[in-house]
Amino acid sequence: MPPALADTAERTATDLAAMLLIRHFETALLDLFARGELSGTTHTCLGQEHVPVAVSGLLEPDDHVLSNHRGHGHYLARFDDPEGLLAEIMGRAGAVCHGVGGSQHIHRPGYLSTGVQGESLPVAAGLALHLRRHRPGALACVYIGDGSWGEGAVYEALNLAALWHLPLLVVVEHNGIAQSTPTGQAMAGTVAGRAAAFGLAHTRITGTDPAAIRAGLAPLVARVRAGEPLIAEFHVPRLGPHSKGDDTRPAEQVAALPDWYPALAAAAPELDRAQRDRVARVVADVSARPPAEWTDR
Repeated sequence: MPPALADTAERTATDLAAMLLIRHFETALLDLFARGELSGTTHTCLGQEHVPVAVSGLLEPDDHVLSNHRGHGHYLARFDDPEGLLAEIMGRAGAVCHGVGGSQHIHRPGYLSTGVQGESLPVAAGLALHLRRHRPGALACVYIGDGSWGEGAVYEALNLAALWHLPLLVVVEHNGIAQSTPTGQAMAGTVAGRAAAFGLAHTRITGTDPAAIRAGLAPLVARVRAGEPLIAEFHVPRLGPHSKGDDTRPAEQVAALPDWYPALAAAAPELDRAQRDRVARVVADVSARPPAEWTDR
């Protein structure tokens, strides 16, 4: 059992610190865009911060993580590296990928994100096959959204995962909207029903407490490591826009969505302030750096 599963006050504070870091990092990005200091695009995970924080506490060093276009939280929960990530997004020195990947396409050992919908799942299945053969006990964890369930490659990958008993953990961040289209207008049936069609295990998660989530997922993830793929479907809100400022939903609809932040930030104001200040320092530092330079070394 990973040490992160210990139910301690220290772990609870660590979880909250990670969630607050992600929240303030994402809001800082939207502010930088509004000020015209970022190019390209970015997709924030506001409202979904607890998902990677909970899941990352179940992962081991040899596990691989595959992310998607809305992946800043996945990266930060795995590596706690806001400096490298912001430098990548801003194209500044110290960038994770020398500034050529931007917001969506990040690579470092054991981690890969892509902006191509559904692409991460077949890649994760291939990695899971490699891990089964060469690193028994390790798994591939892939994050996808509900919008990816319209991609044929997703089902091809799930089919192989079931047939080959791959150590594959599929984390679905089901926020109910694919860009600007409500899921119910684009997806027939349910994620659970589609998992059942392949004989895959499925669990549905609605809470936001990382410790409670891990406690429920831990025995299921242990089975993943033994070759029983799992689809963990998190029902979450998307509090921010699809990307930058392009939210097409009425403001009152977004305001009515549940948000973990107000209550937890009020309960831990010093920790909230510390993470807000940390992000502010990162923004100031990275903004002052020279442009990143590509090197093939």
